[in-house]
Amino acid sequence: MTESQIEKSLNDLNSLVLSGKALEAFDKYYHNDVEMQENSQPGTKGKAANRLREIEFLGNVTEFRGAAVEGMAINGSASFVIWSYDYTHKEWGVRKYTQVSVQHWKDGQIIKEQFFYGN
Repeated sequence: MTESQIEKSLNDLNSLVLSGKALEAFDKYYHNDVEMQENSQPGTKGKAANRLREIEFLGNVTEFRGAAVEGMAINGSASFVIWSYDYTHKEWGVRKYTQVSVQHWKDGQIIKEQFFYGN
């Protein structure tokens, strides 16, 4: 997959997320063997397990005030996106923060993604 193909896919993925279609983006762009990791926590492996995590997270958002892509870059088969988020979570309360999502691509999909953010 070339950098321009990754850029096209990443732009589409981000657009889907920003339009409230996060699960559609997940289904389309995440590899069956994906591993997702929050900061330095142990990763979660497999598309089914990570999809359940996404559903649980989205189900706990009680108010969504906004998200924006602040920047992104691609180098080889790796990409990153800088996100800003503002929402209220049922368990965590008001959350307003910047997150960097680092993706590694394989076969046109994300095989590994790690999220970096402050607590």
